[in-house]
Amino acid sequence: MTITGKDLMNMGFDQGAELGAAIAHVNAQGLSGDALQNWVEANKPAPKLPLQDNVEYQFNLEAENAAEEDNIAKVRETMDVVMQTPTVRGGAIMPDACPAGPVGTIPVGGVVVAENAIHPGMHSADICCSLMVSEFKDSDPAEVLDGVHKITHFGPGGRPNGQRFTLSPRLYDGFRDNMFLNDKKILQAAQEHLGTQGDGNHFAYVGVSKANGTTCLVTHHGSRGPGAGLYKLGMRVAEKFRRKLSPKTLKQNAWIPFDTDEGAAYWQALQLIRKWTKANHNALHQATLETVKGQLVERFWNEHNFVFRKENLFYHAKGATPIDADFMPDSNGIQIVPMNMAEPILLIRGETNARNIGFAPHGAGRNYSRSAHKRAQAGRSDAEIFAQETKHIDARFYANRIDISELPSAYKPAKTVRAQMAQFDLAEVVDEIMPYGCIMAGDWEYDAPWKVKARAKYAKRAP
Repeated sequence: MTITGKDLMNMGFDQGAELGAAIAHVNAQGLSGDALQNWVEANKPAPKLPLQDNVEYQFNLEAENAAEEDNIAKVRETMDVVMQTPTVRGGAIMPDACPAGPVGTIPVGGVVVAENAIHPGMHSADICCSLMVSEFKDSDPAEVLDGVHKITHFGPGGRPNGQRFTLSPRLYDGFRDNMFLNDKKILQAAQEHLGTQGDGNHFAYVGVSKANGTTCLVTHHGSRGPGAGLYKLGMRVAEKFRRKLSPKTLKQNAWIPFDTDEGAAYWQALQLIRKWTKANHNALHQATLETVKGQLVERFWNEHNFVFRKENLFYHAKGATPIDADFMPDSNGIQIVPMNMAEPILLIRGETNARNIGFAPHGAGRNYSRSAHKRAQAGRSDAEIFAQETKHIDARFYANRIDISELPSAYKPAKTVRAQMAQFDLAEVVDEIMPYGCIMAGDWEYDAPWKVKARAKYAKRAP
């Protein structure tokens, strides 16, 4: 008697390559009756994991106006769906939370704890987005801001030939030995993007420590092309597991089981990306220090878009600052939380408790999308808005074009986030870096071919 695919599917197999191999095996062995049943029970795929209900999470966010009430409703809606993912065991929402995609996508300011699973979509493409502080002994803030402006690079792509930093050969070899990072585009980006900051809300900020009066340089950026490449490959592998393990799980919440070869390799890839990102910050800081002939007092950093591990639990922080000692292997215990370019950057310290589960806010967050904020500013020129909101600081845009979606009014009030950080016992402020000036990417896309074409098309339609 020949066993067919239909027979095996009735016994628990799924369509696909495994079904074909099973058909060939049972027929080659002539299995039937109890022997067939025993083999099928030992080799058929595990049952598909269903979505789950009522997984609790901490909500450390309150509304003070209508805009914040709307934001909270959207954050709850999306987080409730995220918590249905079969691997999830807990989570938390920080005071800077805001939606970051379709419903069911982890919000900015969200932490999700998963068992034996790494979810690439929960750390996002901007893996290891992070901050570094360098404290200068006697340097003038204006000199440091001019210095970092000469050194840094914002916008798309990498640094041109002749202006690149040298990547550690040991780190490059680590990339080549990893199944995810040994990719031509990732390896090229690892060399070319070192010493770059990208766009969006990434910045180079110079200010003065309120506690001791020293000048401080703070940079904010992620892992650039190498991280984006890893994210893309990780999502591809996670999707294969999603179809096999839990088709009802949303694609953005697909996961890679840690106890697989792919899971172990992906975890190692994350650690290498972390090292690369720290080196990226350090390259900019050290070059600036040498440019201004400064003397370094202290340098430290922390990430806020990453995955942290405690035994078999993986803490996915999408815009949340770790404060648990187990999550800070190379930190002095003080973490960095920026608000906006015109507000002090907070230096914080905290201890893990039931409400924060080891995390604090990562910044101010938004109540509106970038496009909604821009629409709300209609009737005033970008120059007018810029002049009003940055009149007390030296604010610069690297592309020489203002991006009003990165001005202070685009973010939640700093005092609100800070007050709720204290209210919910998330962390305490130990120092503030008072603003002198800030460099951001700016609207570098303005002169991009697709933008020029769109403006010309719109102009032709105008009466």
